[in-house]
Amino acid sequence: MSFTLSNILARHQATFHSIVPFNPAKDKLLLLDLTESNSELPETIFIDRKSFENYINTLLRIQESTYAIGGYGENRVIYSRSGLFNNNEQGEPRSVHLGFDIWGEAGTPVYAFMGGMVHSFAFNNNDGDYGATIILLHQLEGFPFYSLYGHLAWKDIRQLSPGQYVVHGQKIGHFGEPHENGNWPPHLHFQLIEDIELKTGDYPGVCKPSEKEKYLANCPDPDLVAQMIKYI
Repeated sequence: MSFTLSNILARHQATFHSIVPFNPAKDKLLLLDLTESNSELPETIFIDRKSFENYINTLLRIQESTYAIGGYGENRVIYSRSGLFNNNEQGEPRSVHLGFDIWGEAGTPVYAFMGGMVHSFAFNNNDGDYGATIILLHQLEGFPFYSLYGHLAWKDIRQLSPGQYVVHGQKIGHFGEPHENGNWPPHLHFQLIEDIELKTGDYPGVCKPSEKEKYLANCPDPDLVAQMIKYI
């Protein structure tokens, strides 16, 4: 029997709660590609958040979709718009996305997929950062791991305290507005983490291409929990 986190999660998928309101019978999903292979990406989205938001909203409207989703392991050119990821003083830019994004309306509820406790939280308020962020600690088959929820609303972290218990399906947050979510179009960044490396309230959601293998090994595919890609 394998005890890797990915295999453990796969064995428990039937027990997980949806991380956002989603009914496969009526909610249509759109796979959003933010790599350079998407020739339809307008140049303006790299420098203007409103243009980026209009692009996503137009796609959702045309495709009659509730959410745009995806992004795990993508090498995203979109990060060139933020000095947080593209600082020449740091050498190689960070561009490989380590989480799963769900793009939709501001205020969309976010739920805990299983029980756990609040490990940490923070308001990561740099341009292009997570904004309001919650990290939960879970355990399955004796195996501890973490889930990170980024780009939430500021109100979602005001009453939290480390060690606070969270139950299966509990509403823990909402998609934040740009002024509180790192200046992004409303969405949830959902990420699984095996070893959080003593970090609190934050963990890299984007890595350098040269470090891709290391970080993806520590951050398994979040769709093992979200279970949404199969409905596209």
